Amino acid sequence: MNDHNPVVSIQGVTKVFNEGGADRVLAISDVELEVYPGEFLTLIGPSGCGKSTLLRLIGDLIAPTSGGVHINGKRSKQARIDRDYGMVFQDATLYDWRTVNKNVQLPLEVMGYSRDEREKRTVKMLRLVQLEEFANHYPWQLSGGMQQRVAIARALAFEPAILLMDEPFGALDEMTRERMQLELLNIWGQTSTTVLFVTHSIPEAVFLSSRVVVMSARPGRIRTIIDIDLPRPRGFKTREDPHFFDSLTEVRECLRAGESGKSQVEGYK
Repeated sequence: MNDHNPVVSIQGVTKVFNEGGADRVLAISDVELEVYPGEFLTLIGPSGCGKSTLLRLIGDLIAPTSGGVHINGKRSKQARIDRDYGMVFQDATLYDWRTVNKNVQLPLEVMGYSRDEREKRTVKMLRLVQLEEFANHYPWQLSGGMQQRVAIARALAFEPAILLMDEPFGALDEMTRERMQLELLNIWGQTSTTVLFVTHSIPEAVFLSSRVVVMSARPGRIRTIIDIDLPRPRGFKTREDPHFFDSLTEVRECLRAGESGKSQVEGYK
């Protein structure tokens, strides 16, 4: 049992899209979840099970049909206003006409930070993601992995307590993806940020996480939460550890037990 107060608390959350319409969709149903300070928690489940929906509910991008979401003891709307979290999506969503520096500084500009403070924080963040020498480049001059590192730097620029990540490495090739996983763990280790991460990849979930939340097919419910006890720091050899394969099997079997219809999860075969 965790002695800390949760930084994210989800109580009985249900989300229905197009309520009252012929195309009504019950996306997630009666979800209860607590996330604790400094955790790396990953959501995984069949395609369409509501993983991203749940992340967007936490980020107040959509509202629950019923139930509540609290972040640092506040309702999700207030937490968004207070900028308690940063978000990173599968698409880096950088502005091509702004340099790497200016992309990272964007939330700081919106929040009214002074020029000196913006520059100090940008230098710090670019050093963290190992892109100092690319500060004056434009996004179109960078690889996909480098663009995602800029997106992570931007999300961390105002030092949020929580980082929400929705399949940020899904579009990358396998080798780049594995490097990005290592870099993310390094960043997480240095910042003590609480991370909520969505993925379709079982190996990615196991490699990164403190706990893996396994969701059922739609309507999404939490089937189980699996502790990942692999030692840290984790590296390339972690993937050769017998305990890594044991955890892969545990997550995979739980997903198979809850699979229905044509839903599939990457790495299942």
